[in-house]
Amino acid sequence: MPPSERDLILSRRDLEFLLHDWLRVEELTSRERFAEHSRETFDAVLELAADIATERFAPHNKRNDAEEPRFVSTGGVGRAVLHDEVAPALRAAADAGLLAATMDESVGGLQLPHVVGTAVQAWFHAANVGTWAYSMLTVANANLLLAHGTPEQVARWVPDMLAGRVHGTMCLSEPQAGSSLADITTRAEPQPDGSYRLTGTKMWISGGDHELGENIVHLVLAKVPGGPAGVKGISLFLVPKILDGERNGVVLAGLNHKMGYRGTVNTVLSFEGARGELVGAEGRGLAAMFHMMNEARVGVGAGAAALAYTGYLKALDYARTRPQGRPAGAKDPSTPMVPIIRHADVRRMLLAQKAYAEGALALVLYCGRLVDEEEHALLDVLTPIAKSWPSQWGLEANALAIQVHGGYGYTREYDVEQHYRDNRLNPIHEGTHGIQGQDLLGRKVRTPGFAALRTRIEETVARAGERPEAKQLQQSLDRLVEVTETLHAHPDAEERLANASVYLEAAGHIVVAWLWLDQVLALAGREDDLAHGKRAAARYFFRVELPKVDPQLDLLASLDTTSLDTDPAWF
Repeated sequence: MPPSERDLILSRRDLEFLLHDWLRVEELTSRERFAEHSRETFDAVLELAADIATERFAPHNKRNDAEEPRFVSTGGVGRAVLHDEVAPALRAAADAGLLAATMDESVGGLQLPHVVGTAVQAWFHAANVGTWAYSMLTVANANLLLAHGTPEQVARWVPDMLAGRVHGTMCLSEPQAGSSLADITTRAEPQPDGSYRLTGTKMWISGGDHELGENIVHLVLAKVPGGPAGVKGISLFLVPKILDGERNGVVLAGLNHKMGYRGTVNTVLSFEGARGELVGAEGRGLAAMFHMMNEARVGVGAGAAALAYTGYLKALDYARTRPQGRPAGAKDPSTPMVPIIRHADVRRMLLAQKAYAEGALALVLYCGRLVDEEEHALLDVLTPIAKSWPSQWGLEANALAIQVHGGYGYTREYDVEQHYRDNRLNPIHEGTHGIQGQDLLGRKVRTPGFAALRTRIEETVARAGERPEAKQLQQSLDRLVEVTETLHAHPDAEERLANASVYLEAAGHIVVAWLWLDQVLALAGREDDLAHGKRAAARYFFRVELPKVDPQLDLLASLDTTSLDTDPAWF
């Protein structure tokens, strides 16, 4: 029986295994916060998300790519115009209460565990990442206000956000500064009534202008004149697009036209005396914004995992149904052709995709479980890995999905080339691969979270007993710890961080190997196709992928400075 359209978005069987058999989310119902829930309510919400994702989001995913947002000037005022299927899809998700899935009941939320909320979002990421991005940003915006806003700010904006009437953005980057936030120049001038007037330009603002709801709340980083230089002078401001029924000095200056992810409008915004309110304290804006940035980073990883997963499922379906070639020993040309999944190299590519996609999904779901456990130190150290590992290896999974399709994979008639282009943004936005590497090696491994990560991995190794994978994982972990100590004993920060991206990749592979071993342990006694498939993917990861860590750790231990020593004039 051919798979349904929904079966090509995500695997319900795998989600059930990950949530119930591996992460045991039903155990969370013993906590007061989740006491009114059960496995039945978790499954019902996931089923609802799957239905809406399949029926309202997936059908216009290719249209998002073909009909990207347009810049229209009416009466000298710039507007971003989107096609007509985006707004109804977002309304369907909001009307179902899914934007508020993990929020407190006091603000209209369903108070679901974050791990379940992450699985809910995975359906939308996989079905149509460009449309879902508007809601993802809005939910992260609302969460920041709940954590750092005043009661008045929360009451005025959050309920409308969760109802889908108001959308949200994060405005950090500027044309001249990029990711170097210490160099932003947007100014916020205090006013006698306690408000501020913002002036400056923000770049790369996803969802920065549209007419999908009644308003857009921009969370803007700016500097108050007279404040300290650098990041200590950055404050955070709430700036609505519409204020008291009128435009609020937020001008759409242009659109950025992207390789992929075209369904999410990406803007240049000019703040021309826009009125804003301070969120939190002056000079503490970056600390508050990290609340949204970290949520968005795990969200980026979840989106990358979901795009890898749907690409894998479509490649798998193609490989099962596309006849081409014959077994290696078949010399008679009259021998019937076989489905390409019979060829060993195609199975190699499918195994790699499965190892990357399912490993990435496990990683982001595990991070959701850490939120529910309030294991903040461990979550903190895993956040750069959860953002970057799925972004890097999910993209590789999408490249392999194209390869499995052969020449057809390179055409727009098949979905996999769009999934690759959409996923290519993820190693860049919300902090590039290099930034995440410097965050992990420069800061996160020096926190208690790194010791907590080591403890968790060693607990899994102990439960695995005499399995060869357990010994291999322990050896890789020990070497990572040793290299980490060597690097942090080195006095020169530039040399220490010269290969931070390599460190991020090595640490990421060790973490994902751990999660694969942990999943295998959860499969004990199970002998169905899902269990056999997961064991095969885990075996592939330990035999093919984890050994790649050894030369990376050798490079790091040598404190190699090849990149650092290369004079810019030599290029």
